[in-house]
Amino acid sequence: MGSGKFPLISKKQLASHNTVDSAWVSLYNRKIYDITEFLDEHPGGPEIIMEHAGKDITKILADPDSHVHSESAYEMLDDGMLIGYLATDEEERELLSKHEGMEVTFDALDAERYDRIPAGADGMRTVDLTDFGEIPDDLLHLKTDASADYKKYKFLDLDKPLIRQVLFAHWTKEFYLDQIHRPRHYGKGSAQLFGNFLEPLSLTPWWVIPILWLPPNMYIFYLGYTHLNPFVFFSMWTIGLFAWTLIEYCLHRFLFHLDTYLPSNQLAFTIHFLMHGVHHYLPMDGMRLVMPPALFLLLATPIYKLVFAIFPYYIACAAFAGGHLGYIIYDLTHYAIHHAKLPAIYSNIKTSHLEHHYKNYKLAFGVTSTFWDRVFGTLCKPKDVYQKRA
Repeated sequence: MGSGKFPLISKKQLASHNTVDSAWVSLYNRKIYDITEFLDEHPGGPEIIMEHAGKDITKILADPDSHVHSESAYEMLDDGMLIGYLATDEEERELLSKHEGMEVTFDALDAERYDRIPAGADGMRTVDLTDFGEIPDDLLHLKTDASADYKKYKFLDLDKPLIRQVLFAHWTKEFYLDQIHRPRHYGKGSAQLFGNFLEPLSLTPWWVIPILWLPPNMYIFYLGYTHLNPFVFFSMWTIGLFAWTLIEYCLHRFLFHLDTYLPSNQLAFTIHFLMHGVHHYLPMDGMRLVMPPALFLLLATPIYKLVFAIFPYYIACAAFAGGHLGYIIYDLTHYAIHHAKLPAIYSNIKTSHLEHHYKNYKLAFGVTSTFWDRVFGTLCKPKDVYQKRA
């Protein structure tokens, strides 16, 4: 920590910040965090956080019936959201009560630096002080302080193109896998992968999926439906749809998470990062939550050829239409899990997938269903928290 001290804040003031425009929480009844800008980024949705705005969240963060949060969750709070300390009863009596109308002090900040900090609606000036001793230009409520994060972990500088850094680094496999599974929240749109003309190819809005893939799906559906008995058609279509759930599970578990068998070199790390690592590193990046069309074609082509080689043409159309629809549902569900409020019926699916990201990436591989996780014993249980490196 630099020379600046964080402000001392009263319980009354903490309790008053309980709206979507200004949401504060405390941890261990001591540290106070401004999570206002994090509300929309919270994997579980803003509603869950707002139940605890203005209150202490120590118990709920560790509650196994709700969601045992990983080390990364605590790190995110300290990386850019810490704004002060909750005054004890004694401190309120001895310190705050002696300064009528003044609940916060920045006694270690000089006047010039203090004046450069924008005042909030309540007149307070809050700042994220880092180990660098200087106030960042974009100083309010960054999800992850890129400079501080890089200084602490020596992994990736979020403010520079990522692929070049991965390709030319000198990491051990253990270090790489540990770091990409410590989620960061960039907070300024999408972090750059390439930093050049290739950048747009790495960004895929969710709406591209139905616009691009529903028309061919409907055409293949039409071919099968108009040339087969309805019972035969829908039987094969349902089988294809169900088969997708297994394909989804296997791709996620054995290809995207080829972690154990990943070669220990930077080229392998780069391919792994491009395919799935970047999603675990930046799980709330809304432009990298659905599969880029080029990657889908690469993965779907052998499956397409296999289905049409095994079955008669129109039966293959029925099966592939079902499986392809399953993929479309998968991608849209994946986006919704991270960025939309889902009906209660989807709560188990959402919880399972977020536990995969924030609790233990070695479990919970299903996205549209937990069925195969139950079959293969990979459901995430309350105590299944992945132990990260120190």
